[in-house]
Amino acid sequence: MKLTQTLELYPDTRVTQMLFKSVKNAAELRQKAVEGKINGALINPTMLVDPFQVLVAANKAFHLHSIGNMKTRSLNSEIIFSLSPTNNISDAFKRFGLSDRDDSVLVVVVHDKDELQAVADITAMVDGQQLPVDQVSSLSDLEKIRKLYKVTPQEETCGSLLDAVVCRMAIKDVM
Repeated sequence: MKLTQTLELYPDTRVTQMLFKSVKNAAELRQKAVEGKINGALINPTMLVDPFQVLVAANKAFHLHSIGNMKTRSLNSEIIFSLSPTNNISDAFKRFGLSDRDDSVLVVVVHDKDELQAVADITAMVDGQQLPVDQVSSLSDLEKIRKLYKVTPQEETCGSLLDAVVCRMAIKDVM
């Protein structure tokens, strides 16, 4: 159900993703996240193509966190910001963060290799049905994703939508 991966540059650090649908307490979860009572990033899965996209964002956010160069105030908010193709923080939260009306959520927790309590705590807080993370594409709104990342049909003939999205995420700091 959950997906836990190691960050290559930080072998003692893990990124765990958990996907939920039919979530009934999104407003409560979002409020707890704002108050800092949830140690994880709450992401709207309709804007995600694949779990790899989230791993890239978490990897970038953790690296910026470790060198003290984040643009946001916390690691979890930096993960959400890293998903965005633009440098507008509030826009990133509107598009990728959990809103009160959402009925699905992807939870991302960055933790030490032996620390699993945060994952269990968040799982217990979500009032919804847990799905395998690799089913995130079943919740995706591909047209909204193409429009946000400005992916053309021609671009998808030589690569995948995931390739285009990850490229946009990676180059936003250079452009």
